[in-house]
Amino acid sequence: MQARWGEAVGEALAAHCTPVGERGGTLMIACDGSVWAQELDLMSPVVLERLNGLLHGGAVTRLRCMSKPAFGSP
Repeated sequence: MQARWGEAVGEALAAHCTPVGERGGTLMIACDGSVWAQELDLMSPVVLERLNGLLHGGAVTRLRCMSKPAFGSP
């Protein structure tokens, strides 16, 4: 999935948003900031269609976008 991520979202988003895990069809994405997370969230229907097309399996049903500071915070 990591290898196809840039293809699915484009260079700009791939530079600021990175897949960090997947569970039950939900792909968790760490973004450089809340603006990037919101942008990716708004684009999620298009991204899901592209990503699943590239994966030839339709395994991802949802994106969960978070800004990086949210990871590891108490």
